[in-house]
Amino acid sequence: MSAVATQWAMALAGMVGLATVFGLLILWVSKRFKVEGNPIVEQINAILPQTQCGQCNFPGCKPYAEAIAKGEAPINQCPPGGQEGIKKLAELLDVEVLELNPENGTEEEDQVVEIVEADCIGCTKCIQVCPVDAIVGAAKLMHTVILDECTGCDLCIPACPVDCIIKIPAPMPAQLQRNPKPALLQTIEEARSW
Repeated sequence: MSAVATQWAMALAGMVGLATVFGLLILWVSKRFKVEGNPIVEQINAILPQTQCGQCNFPGCKPYAEAIAKGEAPINQCPPGGQEGIKKLAELLDVEVLELNPENGTEEEDQVVEIVEADCIGCTKCIQVCPVDAIVGAAKLMHTVILDECTGCDLCIPACPVDCIIKIPAPMPAQLQRNPKPALLQTIEEARSW
């Protein structure tokens, strides 16, 4: 092996060694100084209905959950979550159950919106305000609502210049329409039959 080849091999080995040392250093630093998110925020957010409606005076459910966790917002500002959601939040946070704040709205049955397609002018204003992208369509063409995605936040209703968006009762979820499975599969043959 020539002297040049030896020098190249040593240089390459040195670079690999340095890369390994720095890689291990980065791994150690990332584990040593890892910043955990606030787990209570995630638990609060899991209780909230994820409608992203803004009725709580926050831009979505996650910011509202963060404000509750910091003690900057009361637990009774979410009309879509209703009194049941308030009870779950109170239980989680070990605070007093409050009545739903009427300034934020009232509790209603689950509803979604529907576009009266014959009246739709294709302005796209509803698409722009939908926080969950449940409305599809193109400019100057008819729009429609994906009912499985609609959270019933009603933000699209005031945005529509021709009032072609109406509220309808939410359809029953598909999982509730299926035949129920046996509560307990007791034998292997019974389990295999499913």
